[in-house]
Amino acid sequence: MLKLAIIFLVAGLVLGALGFGGIGGAFVGIAKILFFIAIALFVIFLVLGLVAGKSVKNAID
Repeated sequence: MLKLAIIFLVAGLVLGALGFGGIGGAFVGIAKILFFIAIALFVIFLVLGLVAGKSVKNAID
């Protein structure tokens, strides 16, 4: 998902440089949304991984 956000960001910057400000701005907006979704998913999976790791460690002991 982060890769897709970077693609949208680059496309938005290129479109903005070529004079297509409206579409470029929309692409940058989509890139922002995808970036924050990717960060949120990272944090969720990080917490789940830590919780699951602790439960596995407790089961082994």
